[in-house]
Amino acid sequence: MFIRSRALATVAMVALMAGVGAPALAQVAQDPANQETLQQALGLAYRTNPTLLAQRASQRALDESIVQARSGLRPTLDVSGSAGYSYSENAGGPQQIDTNNDGIPDTTINVPASNSDSTSGGVSVGLSQTLYSGGRIALGITAAEANVLAGRENLREIEQQVLASVIQAYADVIRDVEILRIREENLTVLQRQLDEAGARFEVGEITRTDVAQAEARLAQSESDLANARAQLSVSRAAYAAVVGQAPGNLAPMPQLPGVPTDFDAALDIALQENPGVLAAAYNLRAAEAAVAQARAEYLPSVRVSASYGGSTNDLSNFDLADRTAFQATASVSVPLFTGGLNRSRVSQALERANVAQINVEGERRNVLQSVSSAYAQVVSARSTLAAGEESVRAARVAAEGVRQEAQVGLRTTLDVLNQELELRSAEVALANARRNEYVAQAQLLAAMGRLEGADLVSGIEVYDPADNYNRVRNNGALPWDGIIETIDRIAAPPIVPANDAEDAPIDTQLKDEVIQTAPRN
Repeated sequence: MFIRSRALATVAMVALMAGVGAPALAQVAQDPANQETLQQALGLAYRTNPTLLAQRASQRALDESIVQARSGLRPTLDVSGSAGYSYSENAGGPQQIDTNNDGIPDTTINVPASNSDSTSGGVSVGLSQTLYSGGRIALGITAAEANVLAGRENLREIEQQVLASVIQAYADVIRDVEILRIREENLTVLQRQLDEAGARFEVGEITRTDVAQAEARLAQSESDLANARAQLSVSRAAYAAVVGQAPGNLAPMPQLPGVPTDFDAALDIALQENPGVLAAAYNLRAAEAAVAQARAEYLPSVRVSASYGGSTNDLSNFDLADRTAFQATASVSVPLFTGGLNRSRVSQALERANVAQINVEGERRNVLQSVSSAYAQVVSARSTLAAGEESVRAARVAAEGVRQEAQVGLRTTLDVLNQELELRSAEVALANARRNEYVAQAQLLAAMGRLEGADLVSGIEVYDPADNYNRVRNNGALPWDGIIETIDRIAAPPIVPANDAEDAPIDTQLKDEVIQTAPRN
């Protein structure tokens, strides 16, 4: 009910702000009091974003795999009980018997009808412990640990995607508020220009054509204002979806920490810290452990078991002490022939390790692309921003000059309208350039693996997936777990890196070519 009410409140807020008059909205945007900061938005999303919360829950579920893998080190204890009932009936009648024991019936007797029934029952307790599995249990633990570490990197990646979405939504709202202010101001200026054109037409200074030109520009300005309002509504809805509440009066965008100024350094950091690359490396480790685990199927296994229980042939007077038994067994199992099953499993595990190895290289290439693209966008947006600031400065000077020259008859009404249009276009382009540079910086940090909650929000309560792992890892543990695991690793198949791919650097020639073609500041 709370989630539904909050969602309805968010939709209502978005709809309300979409219908607010332009002057009122501009006034709210410019009010410095009670501003919401980017850190507040990031902190709220970090705590409440559904995508991020779902990924954390998935990681906690993945943590349970280590408990399941380690359960093989422990004994199994079970209790079984049984109860039975039997009934037999003899219809009776004539029956021939052999009285001379010569194999030939020679006498007939009449057997009376009869019936009988009986009950039975038993209870037993069984205990079984694997002492050695050829490394299957221990290697399964290694694979589970690698999968958990890969899951943590996937969680980091989702976290960075969510925070990048928050930054983009924040920047979009600020940009659209600024564009709406520009459209409002343009409408006011053009309305004043139309009034002046009408007055000058009345005294014969200009023609009807000049008035029509002013009317056309005013109509276009009204259309632009409506589009700006709609775009702001869309951006506010996107902000509410990712952050969890509708945006209020947003503070200016702060400087993002750790934005690199050197492409080589950014690429080196990304290859070491990007969560996609690290997750692929852990997946490769798990796949290599699975290969060793499949090879362990060829080795013998040792198991001990014991059982104790009692049984009775009469449930009406059930007493386990009447017939009790204890049995202990030690067994060694050596696979000799499995119909090709073990060989197939090894081949399958090898191919999966090959896939994991290829994915490592694929992720590294993706990092090359992501860092190169984001860095190029940062450099381009920075240049566009500098040019946009100069363009706005020059356009403002030109607009003021054209207006003054028009008052003394040196410029036409169309000249004034065209210069106003150039000024507003330059201001809109500048607002877009600011947004683009900021979002590109966030994308670059995400590609490097440095766009996490702790990096962006000071004092935030960081979610540490290791806390849950440490809490559940030893669930059901027994004192001899470590001993059994040590024994199980004796003579177990070694974990062999797949062509040393885990430690192999990315193709040097490819990396050098990317660095050489990268844009510079």
